Amino acid sequence: MSHDPSIADDHEASARDHTHSGTTGPVADASARIARLNDASAVGLVQAAVWRSAYGEVLPKEVVELFEAPSFARVWRDSLKNPPTPRHVLLVACAGEQVVGFAAVGPGIDKDTDQTSGEVLAFGVHPDARRSGHGSRLLNAAVDTLRDKGFESMSVWLPAGDQDTRAFLTAAGLSPDGAYRDRVINVDGTLAREVRLTADLSRQ
Repeated sequence: MSHDPSIADDHEASARDHTHSGTTGPVADASARIARLNDASAVGLVQAAVWRSAYGEVLPKEVVELFEAPSFARVWRDSLKNPPTPRHVLLVACAGEQVVGFAAVGPGIDKDTDQTSGEVLAFGVHPDARRSGHGSRLLNAAVDTLRDKGFESMSVWLPAGDQDTRAFLTAAGLSPDGAYRDRVINVDGTLAREVRLTADLSRQ
């Protein structure tokens, strides 16, 4: 949902351990928790599916083809082994033992933020596991984590055309603050606009 973003032991978890079989509706043992190192492969699989779904019609094909689970997994593993700061945290949503979503939170990186400004740096639920409450659990966990780390506000960047995610976030209490940015998405200089939604954690 956003851009950058904060994972396994000495081996990668088998991909078949984290396959997604079109799970919808109520899910037993659904939860959200802080990611463990051996979640990296599963988070990579989820992120690849989420990014391809979200950006498949926005970004050039050659860029979308780079959204591969092993590449994402390596980044998450490295980030968990060496977090950028102690205030960076990776959360995962689970259906039983299966990771179906993730949210990375940490300090805000925008020029108009300060040490009390937190950000959801990356967020997504596998397309096959949506509409089962995982997104709400992740967002609630992100809010709690940011508060615990001393942040008083939260921001999320998302593509301007992503109306589904925007509706989900606004229903949860975030609102556009008027900020936007244009990202160069290919060698031809094509721009993709993102908008920022924020919430005041000190009053919630």
